[in-house]
Amino acid sequence: MSPESATTSREQRVLQIIETARSKAPRFRDQQVTLAHGAGGKATRTLIEGLLVPAFAPPDGGSLAALADAGTIAVDSMRLAMTTDSFVVKPLRFPGGSIGELAVNGTVNDLSVSGARPRALTVSLILEEGLAAETLKAEVEAIAQAARGAGVEVVAGDTKVVERGAADGMYICTTGIGLIDGRAQLAPDRLSAGDRILVSGPVGEHGTAIMLARNEFDLDADVESDTRPLWPAVDELLDAAGHDLHCLRDATRGGVASVLNELARASRVSVVVREADVPVSPVVHAAAELLGIDPMYVANEGKLVACVAPEASERALAALRKVPGCEDAAEIGEVRSEPPGMVLVQTGFGGRRVMDELVGDPLPRIC
Repeated sequence: MSPESATTSREQRVLQIIETARSKAPRFRDQQVTLAHGAGGKATRTLIEGLLVPAFAPPDGGSLAALADAGTIAVDSMRLAMTTDSFVVKPLRFPGGSIGELAVNGTVNDLSVSGARPRALTVSLILEEGLAAETLKAEVEAIAQAARGAGVEVVAGDTKVVERGAADGMYICTTGIGLIDGRAQLAPDRLSAGDRILVSGPVGEHGTAIMLARNEFDLDADVESDTRPLWPAVDELLDAAGHDLHCLRDATRGGVASVLNELARASRVSVVVREADVPVSPVVHAAAELLGIDPMYVANEGKLVACVAPEASERALAALRKVPGCEDAAEIGEVRSEPPGMVLVQTGFGGRRVMDELVGDPLPRIC
């Protein structure tokens, strides 16, 4: 057996072991909740798929079992998407945005990548005793301004005040509802071999901005959150690709790496990422190098991942690049049939490595 054949054989055995381990249904056996359960990686999946979905989903699985960014409901002849989210970011204001703007954009983006034009929001404020009135006013205005920018109306809400020390100034909970666009046929399990993987711009900016804003590291870099509404980008993609647009995801907690792992599992396909083609700004790349983290796992708040049939990929990419904020969109990989449920990276050195789900909680409280 040649050395090359031995390496290939060894690689296949390792991949089979990983595939077998990952194919087991998750079970929530943890003794207590940790920050990792909210980080978007393995612990989050165990919590959701091992506890929440079995408890809440109907016997046939229903909309919840699809584990999409929003659920779908039918009202007479209308198909609606509905999502809910909570925002506990610290600090409340950071370069490029604030918790109020983030709450609106994060919610409408979950609707948008589900193929739904956002229509309305509810906003619930959980305020800590002692919060400065000026801070509250600033965030209320940030919510109002972001809602106008996203074309949605705040139609209901609630306010609660908790004791001093029981919150980090302010938490925001939102619910969003949108009308599913007739052009959209999107689902996490629609990926098939040959599909191309697109990202709408440089990755890792939001998580890096939050990390630096906390002043926990002796780093000084000019990086801003990418928080923005994604419907304009989705609208262009639907126009350009139509039914050849198979799936969209909002790459927030756990970054692009977590999204690709979720999609690979849902469709039982393999995703191969070309490391050299992933757009990363020089500042984010430098910060990630210094801190020993991979930008692919760092959160975004204004970037989407699109899975497109190969015949529509060039049109889709050109359409994305016309949208403000998406000028640096790129094709970063493709879908293959084997090994199912796994994400592989073609490195700049010509090798391959597994891009697994996020383990632990390297960047807590980023949204």
